[in-house]
Amino acid sequence: MLRPLTLALLLMAAPAAAQDAPAAVSLTRLDCGRATEAWPLNAFDDTGAAANEKKALVGSCYLIRHGSRTLLWDTGIDPATSGDPDGGFILDRTLVSQLEQIGLKPADIEFVGISHYHYDHVGQAKDFPASTLLIGKADWDAITHDPPLGNSDPKMFAPWISGGAKIETFTGDKDVFGDRSVVILAMPGHTPGHHALLVRLAGMGPVMLTGDLAHFTANYEREGVPTFNTDRADTLASFDRFKKMAKNVGAKVIIQHEPADVALLPAFPEAAK
Repeated sequence: MLRPLTLALLLMAAPAAAQDAPAAVSLTRLDCGRATEAWPLNAFDDTGAAANEKKALVGSCYLIRHGSRTLLWDTGIDPATSGDPDGGFILDRTLVSQLEQIGLKPADIEFVGISHYHYDHVGQAKDFPASTLLIGKADWDAITHDPPLGNSDPKMFAPWISGGAKIETFTGDKDVFGDRSVVILAMPGHTPGHHALLVRLAGMGPVMLTGDLAHFTANYEREGVPTFNTDRADTLASFDRFKKMAKNVGAKVIIQHEPADVALLPAFPEAAK
């Protein structure tokens, strides 16, 4: 029988290959709507810097695979509102149909992460009732307030409002899989519980998805604060944190409504790795 000290030395000398290898992480961009026309952008900057600008924005959602585990980040518009002039977005394909194309059913999605409660980010969440919802506590408090606060819509969260589905709320950052490869980042200001997402890929390197911290490139560069944000000071603090973090980790920044940024990722069904 080996002495305790000998056994301990043998364990310490075990080759690294015997340890668990890190999970492979990939990022797939999904179509979550596109603007029906170029929008006036004045409301996206309360200083008037965008007063004479127009742009056709897109909606984007993302599938993150972590080994055999999955996270769906944002869920786009409700298909029932596609083409509605009040919403301004048209949806060509649902998330369920896109995921089916790459061999996934709604029940295969472990987590649905929501950057914030606005209609163009939560519209298909209810199609994933078996998933654990990950959402900022302040946003969830707004959704479940009587009456709901902001323009949040509890109907979009029926499986979790009813208590029949799992939910995790949080006030700061959330390490989704426990190894810092996929981290939901607290970036309040657009809404009280707004979050962004950091995904560390082995090949492409770190990628940071903005949520709606910014809506288009000039908006990000100027740190423009939309007139409909819930807190101006929080928004500017979030810009400061996000930009410093992106620089420090060497991240590729993807503004989720900016067509040029979304195009930096491989076209569906290919994934960034």
